[in-house]
Amino acid sequence: MKQYRLVNNVVGWLAFIIAAVVYCMTIEPTASFWDCPEFITTGYKLEVGHPPGAPFFMLTANLFSQLVSDPSQVARMVNTMSALLSAGCILFLFWSITRLTKALVCPDEEKMTTGKIITIMGAGLVGALAYTFSDTFWFSAVEGEVYAFSSFFTAIVFWFILKWEDVADQPHSDRWLILIAYMIGLSVGVHLLNLLCIPAIVLVYYFKKTNNVTFWGTMLALVVSAALVAIVLYGIVPGIVKVGGWFELLFVNSLHMPFNTGLIIYIVLLVACLIWSIVETYRDHGRLQKISFLLSVALLGIPFFGHGATSVIFGILILGAIAAFLFVNKKDHTRVMNTALLCLTVMVVGYSSYALIVIRSTANTPMDQNSPEDIFTLGDYLGREQYGSTPLFYGQTYASQVKRETDGRYCVPVLKKGAPIYGKKEKESPDEKDKYIVVSNRDKYVYAQNMVFPRMYSEPHSHYGSQQVNLYDQWVPGGIKGHKVKHNVCGDVQTLTIPTMAENLAFFFNYQVNFMYWRYFLWNFVGRQNDLCSYGEIEHGNWITGFNFIDKHLVGDQTLLPTELRENKGHNVFYGLPLILGLIGLFWQAFRGRKGTQQFWVVFFLFFMTGLAIVLYLNQTPMQPRERDYAYAGSFYAFTIWIGLAVAAIAEWLKKLFGKNETVPAVIATIVCLLVPIQMASQTWDDHDRSNRYMCRDFGQNYLNTLPDEGYPIIYTNGDNDTFPLWYNIETEEFRTDTRVCNLSYLNTPWYIDQMRRPAYQSPSIPISWPRIQYVEGHNDYIEVAPDMKSKVLQYYKDPKTYSAAVAQFGEEPFELKNVMKYWVLNTNDKLNVIPTDTVYITLDKAAILRSGMYIPKEYRGATDEETMSLMPDRMYISLKGKRALYKNELMMLEMLSQCNWERPIFMATTVGSENHLGLEPYFVQEGLAYRITPFNYQQLGYVENPKVETYLDTEKMYNNLMNRYKFGGMNTEGVYLDETITRMGYTHRRMFASLANQLLEEGQDEKALAVLNKCEEELPASNLPHSLYMSYSHLIALDFIELGEKEKGLDILCQMADNEIEYATWYLSLNDRQFATNLESCHSNIETLYRLIRFMEKADNKEVTDKYTDLFERIYGEYSARLQG
Repeated sequence: MKQYRLVNNVVGWLAFIIAAVVYCMTIEPTASFWDCPEFITTGYKLEVGHPPGAPFFMLTANLFSQLVSDPSQVARMVNTMSALLSAGCILFLFWSITRLTKALVCPDEEKMTTGKIITIMGAGLVGALAYTFSDTFWFSAVEGEVYAFSSFFTAIVFWFILKWEDVADQPHSDRWLILIAYMIGLSVGVHLLNLLCIPAIVLVYYFKKTNNVTFWGTMLALVVSAALVAIVLYGIVPGIVKVGGWFELLFVNSLHMPFNTGLIIYIVLLVACLIWSIVETYRDHGRLQKISFLLSVALLGIPFFGHGATSVIFGILILGAIAAFLFVNKKDHTRVMNTALLCLTVMVVGYSSYALIVIRSTANTPMDQNSPEDIFTLGDYLGREQYGSTPLFYGQTYASQVKRETDGRYCVPVLKKGAPIYGKKEKESPDEKDKYIVVSNRDKYVYAQNMVFPRMYSEPHSHYGSQQVNLYDQWVPGGIKGHKVKHNVCGDVQTLTIPTMAENLAFFFNYQVNFMYWRYFLWNFVGRQNDLCSYGEIEHGNWITGFNFIDKHLVGDQTLLPTELRENKGHNVFYGLPLILGLIGLFWQAFRGRKGTQQFWVVFFLFFMTGLAIVLYLNQTPMQPRERDYAYAGSFYAFTIWIGLAVAAIAEWLKKLFGKNETVPAVIATIVCLLVPIQMASQTWDDHDRSNRYMCRDFGQNYLNTLPDEGYPIIYTNGDNDTFPLWYNIETEEFRTDTRVCNLSYLNTPWYIDQMRRPAYQSPSIPISWPRIQYVEGHNDYIEVAPDMKSKVLQYYKDPKTYSAAVAQFGEEPFELKNVMKYWVLNTNDKLNVIPTDTVYITLDKAAILRSGMYIPKEYRGATDEETMSLMPDRMYISLKGKRALYKNELMMLEMLSQCNWERPIFMATTVGSENHLGLEPYFVQEGLAYRITPFNYQQLGYVENPKVETYLDTEKMYNNLMNRYKFGGMNTEGVYLDETITRMGYTHRRMFASLANQLLEEGQDEKALAVLNKCEEELPASNLPHSLYMSYSHLIALDFIELGEKEKGLDILCQMADNEIEYATWYLSLNDRQFATNLESCHSNIETLYRLIRFMEKADNKEVTDKYTDLFERIYGEYSARLQG
């Protein structure tokens, strides 16, 4: 027995060391894209990240960050934390597999033999290493994100319940259940995924405690497990906040005490009640026991589902049912209550890490998302209210219309009143008492057309909604035909086409289940085509087997793939071997007697709950901005248990060949099966090795280095990847702390405006002069643009009798932006709370413009400053034509423009979509990764024809930025792995080089243009970042090289692109008829691009090369035409 335990520990730690070494060798030395920069910053500075937060992750990351003194090494330490936690996950996975295998191979340790030890250790090692080198888990293991930590909790909790199973019949075995509850409480402070382990835990408990296991008993256990998940997720997590909120309203609003008094009293009462109720379970006081138990459940908020009176009634009914059971049933429930109370208490202790969020938010950290500094805002934060809700069991479809009813002369939408949103009342005087008010309600539109289990529900007017609606059709065989329904809009009857339930289910199975889950599953255990984000294309991100005769039928002939796809580092083939092993282990376990069957259901529900159950809950729409496989890591963890068990199955089968000899079959099975994770490692290493990547940090610094060194510049951003890397650089690496990043998607919220109005590091507050009462929730959320009022206002000013009154009411210039803001937007009279024109203007401070250092168009440049100022326009006009209203973020942008006076530069990141530009494109001047907003209209000056697609460049500043200030993260390192996100950012940089070189040529600065082109080729080599006509404007680089006399360089780039188009067209033409029909447009686009490239080649005066590609074009076009006809 001792020998087995020693070997089990040694081999387990060996698996840990292997995983830790691999992950630490391949971690990214700095931040990665997406949420990682934000999480690293929240850990290092204990700032408040996006909802619902990860406070325990923050505390642990902060501990690791203390091990370095150089801020540039903080990210490496947080990434190392993820690597070590992932290795810990592998350790507990190993011990879980060996425990399960031992229970089936040799439950009696006294009968343990060398062969059985080898079999058990081989099972653990194969399963653990298969997960170590799986695509999804390795991806999370080497970056500072929460998913590695979450996987660690999943592994340790699962091992704990198996450990409990071994000692369940011993005294004090319940301590393992209490420890599990504590781990679950802690895990809530990292990610909620760990709650999905509860069904597996309940099944282990049921199988162990029940002598006569039945089907209905198992079903009841699963129902109980679902109830436990609901109790934690919808009871404890929001319940504490809800009851705390009731106390806060009582003591602040009713008893007129200061803010947070009720919360403090509630926490004291909750702690006291939990301690009292636990003490009572150790005494022989039956009635007090039960009363204290009920009071604890009530104070935890567990029974109070919903909101308002419904919540109270529901809670009373549940508490009544529990009381009836406890008082009517004469059975002694002391041990159950004791264990339940201890579990609840330690869970709350673990969950209490969220106090960190409130404490740090109260400190007004520079990053303080949602500002959850009181019990009500904390509730919104935990509930992820900013992300809205998704219909799960019943709701609208994408074609549904909001129900409307007649209200007087108007046809208004029907709203269902939602929960009140409480906020602190803005005091009108210092002596006013603290008070909470209802700032708004979470009202929801009532839809006229609804269905059960809605899967296609996008709003056509949302950001991605219209694209998503078009893509639904792609995932329903034969397209969506739907059924016709009548919709009455206040007497106007319309006919709508609503998808049928069959079409709804077709989308569910084809997209949500197959594409968004099984595809990821097969990536990990069969093979992956490449790492390109897929929206259903045949050449992007599919699963493959590595056997071409199978893959050809699924996704075309992979041997004919274009070189850039065939050599993509994310191209991994496992030949389905991990899947085969997993299925062997699954069936061997399922049919290995009563114990094996019970184990199978435990592992299966861990697999299901962390996989397909998440699919049901997420209800994902098409056009996801990134692949979502990381959400299902727990499911893949469960499957690798079956991969490990395959060793025992194979060893058992081989034993039939070797008779009584157990050792040889065990050794053979272990060695053969170990070849599978070794093969997985050989395939996945190159696309998970981030050891030489600094792109996220450097590209973030490039945004900031675009901004001038003086003036405390502001840069507008919008998405994750143009915001979080900048925050990371400022907050963590303390780079360009004089700048201010302003995220436009957050600028709609009062909490973010509050943050922008506070100084941060060296950066002064953002120039917003509004009183806070004017931008709190429910105030000035949008302002109507009413150009019809302009003529009335002008008439008001023209009339001598009313002129003085007009000036007193609206200022001397009613349409000047400052006056529009002051007298109209902030007007408390609802009738005047509009923008009375579709064109506003700013009177220019010309001296301030000169001091700003911005580019001055040649038309306005004079011999002296005075002459320059005399040439400048007097006003900057901003057109609001086509806008029905301006939303709060747009109003804030205008407010900043009106207040900055050009001496505080304002920039717009080039990656911000044009829908957020507020029509300011004619005033943009590009200086690098950002446009400076200037007072000069470059469209009117003739510098640009269409400012929506082209921008004038300040070549002097942009040249200095690209050539001297920018860094490129090691993109020229030979063999460095560039994933799709980094590749896109690389293309963004190459486009800047191309545009700059082009404009320098137009300006006659040939020497500088050539230097720019050579710098581009040096920093962004085609060996790592292939040339592309549409993605990186490489044709401009080639043509510029040719114009500058470097014809061979230019021609070589054009040939590279032409070869790529030929490879793509050839591959599309190799597809079968069904596949070709769905890729017809792509093939045509490649042929068309090839034609354009040949025309460009003619400029290089190399007839031989041009003729060669012309012949290839004619051959391919002939094949294409034949396919169309045939």
